[in-house]
Amino acid sequence: MGIMDDDIVKVREATDIVRIISEHVALKRVGRRWSGLCPFHNERSPSFSVNPELGLYHCFGCKESGDAISFVRQTQGLDFVSAVEFLAGKAGITLRYDSKQQGEQSSKKKRAFALVEKALDFYHDRLLSAPDAGPARGYLKSRGYDGDLVRLFKLGWAPDDWDTLAKHLGASDRDLKDAGLGFVNRRGRQQDFHRNRILFPIFDIQGRPIAFGGRKMPDDEGPKYRNTSDECVLYDKSRTLYGLHWAKEDMVRARDNGEAIICEGYTDVHGFHQVGMPRAVATCGTALTEEHVKQLTKFAHRLVLAFDADEAGQSAAERIHQWEQSHGIDVVVANLPEGQDPGDLARSDPDRLREAVEQALPFMQFRLNRVFGAGDFSTPESQARVAQDALLVIRANTNDLVRDKYIMQVADRCGVDPGRLRTMIDDPNLKPSGDDRRRREPAQAAEKPRRRRRGPVRSEDRDTNAIRLLIAEHDRMAPLLAPV
Repeated sequence: MGIMDDDIVKVREATDIVRIISEHVALKRVGRRWSGLCPFHNERSPSFSVNPELGLYHCFGCKESGDAISFVRQTQGLDFVSAVEFLAGKAGITLRYDSKQQGEQSSKKKRAFALVEKALDFYHDRLLSAPDAGPARGYLKSRGYDGDLVRLFKLGWAPDDWDTLAKHLGASDRDLKDAGLGFVNRRGRQQDFHRNRILFPIFDIQGRPIAFGGRKMPDDEGPKYRNTSDECVLYDKSRTLYGLHWAKEDMVRARDNGEAIICEGYTDVHGFHQVGMPRAVATCGTALTEEHVKQLTKFAHRLVLAFDADEAGQSAAERIHQWEQSHGIDVVVANLPEGQDPGDLARSDPDRLREAVEQALPFMQFRLNRVFGAGDFSTPESQARVAQDALLVIRANTNDLVRDKYIMQVADRCGVDPGRLRTMIDDPNLKPSGDDRRRREPAQAAEKPRRRRRGPVRSEDRDTNAIRLLIAEHDRMAPLLAPV
């Protein structure tokens, strides 16, 4: 199942490979060919050659070669069909598919892309000039956003109305839902998905808008962020990285084998841009997945976690170590000050943010340092407990050579025989010492509210609770309500 062979040939023939590659590489004509610095590895002297007559490129340094389709696949991280569709769009060629279902799905996506693009312009213009967006502009200004930054990231404003966007788009019910921009409420009327929120457009790797992340205003109730639903045809949060289309070229240029910075939020990505490190991306409200890692390894082999990696837990740590080995990557943790996220640090101390990335620690070393920092070394018994917890951290990595290096650290810090630690590490009975659990319990107990006995609920209480629920969970309740 795929694109008709004749159409693939048409795309190849219609594509100007020099123009496509020039979007990523500064090419200089040398005789009948073009030459430039290779986009696939770091070099100082140009060894990358493009032959427009044959429609091919070749790097004499790293040996990468191919045609326009393979170049787009490499630089954009696309599969074959998506790369052909990308080039067909540039050449104005309508593709045919050997599957009716695939053709219908492609048409559905094209309509969704057009609607999201139109919504992006609508929301962005509202933020820039609409009177009702004044508080949003003031909030963004207080967070360090000037007009240039707002325009660069195409930030938007969703008005506090039921169907302003839906009326503007004039789309069918099905297309509105497929694009993730709205839905049909219980009264049978179209309703906007985002209302009264600052919007962060989410783009695919080609730079096409596919979704929106909506942030509530500080004094509003409801969840802080609300992203476009996964039910739309363009957006899958487990595969999407915010900012990747901006970051990928800087990723390739950073260090010897490329570097990617992974954040938790949109504003963190913006913060790294502000300090001159535009190779940052963010997960869209989900944990880091292997699909995310696969995308990043096309551009970088050093992944910097710029969030609290200690919250990942043991199971996530095991996955990260597996990814390091199976994908040949190095995962490191940025040395961020306690309690500060990159977005805030970019405004208060940009040099410190840059240092946090430069001084990033290997993921294993970061986790061990947490164990050592919280440990008690005052008695042989407490030292043994620290060693026990450290072994559980090291055990998550299955590389024996890496394990041995860190075992020597534990032996040195805890005054324990390294041979004994090597024997213990694979013991199935090895369990956490309990020290970490005891340290957490007081804080958890303090946060746990007491449960009070309650009598019968009066009708006034039910009404009051219903109103409170409506205010606190407005976004979730909105689909159940008719527009006023």
